[in-house]
Amino acid sequence: MSDVFADEVEHTVSIHEYLQEVEEEELEADLVLGGDEGKECTYNKGYMKRQAIFSCLTCIPDGTAGVCTACSLSCHDGHEIVELWTKRKFRCDCGNSKFGEFYCKLFANKDPENPENSYNQNFKGSYCTCSRPYPDPDVEEQVEMIQCCICEDWFHENHMGLESSNEIPRDEEDEPLHEDFICQACANRCSFLTLYPPSIWAPVRQGDIPVDSVQEGKSSTFVSSVKLENGILSSDSMKMEPVAHAASESVFAEKNVLVGESSETNAGLKGDVQGSPIHVKCTLGVDLRSAPLVSDQKKPMFLVKSWRDRLCRCGVCAEFYNQKGIAFLIDGEDSIMEYEKMAKLKRQEKLQKEEGAEMKFLDNLGHVGKMEILRGVADMKDEVRSFMESFDSSKPITSDDVKQIFENLAKKRQRLL
Repeated sequence: MSDVFADEVEHTVSIHEYLQEVEEEELEADLVLGGDEGKECTYNKGYMKRQAIFSCLTCIPDGTAGVCTACSLSCHDGHEIVELWTKRKFRCDCGNSKFGEFYCKLFANKDPENPENSYNQNFKGSYCTCSRPYPDPDVEEQVEMIQCCICEDWFHENHMGLESSNEIPRDEEDEPLHEDFICQACANRCSFLTLYPPSIWAPVRQGDIPVDSVQEGKSSTFVSSVKLENGILSSDSMKMEPVAHAASESVFAEKNVLVGESSETNAGLKGDVQGSPIHVKCTLGVDLRSAPLVSDQKKPMFLVKSWRDRLCRCGVCAEFYNQKGIAFLIDGEDSIMEYEKMAKLKRQEKLQKEEGAEMKFLDNLGHVGKMEILRGVADMKDEVRSFMESFDSSKPITSDDVKQIFENLAKKRQRLL
């Protein structure tokens, strides 16, 4: 009989587990939303470097518009919403010309369109090279997806162009070792990265043995056999295998040469790479603009923490990034790590503000009010203590037990009135 009613037993958790779960959910939400409380439309902030964006398929079925957190809550409540996590350099579309007669409740006076916004298949609720939704209703077990830091699309591990998911850099506990992922299509666009030392690549596992990014003068990274032929950089072979790289590290260090700086080279770069000073010295010693890298790169890229700090920021390279549309790579505020760091700071400030408001509320109370609150706290402690003393510790605490505690408190307060 016990097996028959096993599934009917109420699932219970401890108070500590419940509070911890709530705290984790709140933190996760703050990290995704960047600390945005969703009270004001972000349109006035222009093309934000990074923010949480949502697509409303009820209003725009073809997925060519995105709205901010506040508008998703206030203007599109009850609609079919696609959560896109974060998008870079995006301005809220809610209520503009794409929405027809629908107007934004929070900020009605908007330009007809935001020409600098970029839209991909994610806005239609499709992801990866397979263009499937997530979660996919046609599969029983969802496959984990990783976001490309260039195109910002999401990819299933088995659709990345790898021979095996074992090629994804992970540690012994299967936790990711990379900070950023560049998909197969964008890897060719970013093939210039193979000119940098192998230490920027996240280490992969060979069988069951994790390989450090730098171990005994070798690295399990992309081989970049780069050479200059007729003024054009070419790469003979790029594949995942251990290669000696001590020489490339020393060459990289020696090529910290001076590149002639001109007003033409550095013109117009400040707006695209704010917060990233343009240096005169080039750490590559190669003019990427006139010597485009020709590569047969077929693999996605996995890069270690702070790899962007290694990128050259000279005027020539900065102009090359602009030409490729990837100047955001040398913007310190663009990365997800920085976005989440700012979200955590905002969360701490919010919690401190709430704590300060509570203390101010108590300070403004009269003596009688303070005594009532203290008495209520003491009654709660006494009731919980009495319950725990009489409770059978071998049994789980249920929702009925919690309700009983509050009912006993209410009865006690009524007797005192």
